[in-house]
Amino acid sequence: MTAPRTAVELLQELIRIPSVNPHGDPGTDGVGEARIAEYLAEFLGGIGAEAELREVLPGRPNVVARWPADRPGKPRILFAPHTDTVSVGGMSIDPFSGELRDGKIWGRGASDTKGPMAAMLWALKETGAKLATLGYEVWFAGLMSEEADQHGSRALAAQEKFDFVIAAEPTGLEVVHAHKGSTFFNIRTRGVAGHASRPELGSNAIDKMLDVLHVVRTEIAQEFAGQRDPLLGSSTLSIGTIRGGTKTNIIPDLCEASVDMRFVPAHYHSNFVERFRRQLEVVCPDVEISAIPAPPLYTDPQHPLIVKLGECGAKPVSAPWLCDACFFAERGMPAVALGPGTILQAHTKDEHIAVADLEEGVDFFRKFLELL
Repeated sequence: MTAPRTAVELLQELIRIPSVNPHGDPGTDGVGEARIAEYLAEFLGGIGAEAELREVLPGRPNVVARWPADRPGKPRILFAPHTDTVSVGGMSIDPFSGELRDGKIWGRGASDTKGPMAAMLWALKETGAKLATLGYEVWFAGLMSEEADQHGSRALAAQEKFDFVIAAEPTGLEVVHAHKGSTFFNIRTRGVAGHASRPELGSNAIDKMLDVLHVVRTEIAQEFAGQRDPLLGSSTLSIGTIRGGTKTNIIPDLCEASVDMRFVPAHYHSNFVERFRRQLEVVCPDVEISAIPAPPLYTDPQHPLIVKLGECGAKPVSAPWLCDACFFAERGMPAVALGPGTILQAHTKDEHIAVADLEEGVDFFRKFLELL
């Protein structure tokens, strides 16, 4: 490949490689992270790292790299952006152009999170041979599937142990050390189809779902509103999708709904899926439930490396969204989210990042590396 000459050119190349998460409606055939993982492995090899692809799901690898250290036994630090993006459906710009215009780089992932990734990578490139002499052994991972189910970070957190993890996200170069836990709580009710002129001969799955969602909107919603955290506010829930029935004059035999649930740390417990299942079974004994929970994040803002990040100008803050950092923290590895750009540009129809923000991110990460 032709080596990029600047962080801007690197980001443009990353945007031009489609890596849309296949979950839901991706809006393109360019799904999966294999191509961008291969590009990153080659780039990382060219700047002195030992890189490998670790397949997590078929054709969807993490790329994991480390720089050789000048002595064994150093603590490990991981720089960890994710390689997937959300859908490109409905975008008002070419999602894969990487166009440089009006002092901004445009395209899907420019903000979330190929921009922060490019800033990390360029700072690592510029630090060069000094990486071997730092007080930490430096690792980099391009994590697949952050935008749905976080398979990449779950896998790497189970495989490796790090002493500090920085997940790349567009935080305006603030240190997100706390965020809520989350799950998509999926609900299914089943009935018996029949002619709508004789509803008593069938069983209406939508009627069952209405009973279930009444419990969600009253009993469970009340519980969520009562759970508060001084940093993160209250737990929240939102019914995001509902689908059922095929035709007005057919009794529906299936209805599905999904609820976005966000938990403050004290509210998040490993048994919440079964507890909510029991509440819903009171009104619908055969209700079906599935969820893949993500835990909340909390890393002590007095951690020595958060203090060093503060010396570079980054203050500790909390966030309402979740990211890959929580899966490392769940296994006892201090972790934060950090990167240039604004979360307000993430997932937008005209996603972009300012060149000035990208270059500020490069300077920030380079300065932080020099302090290690």
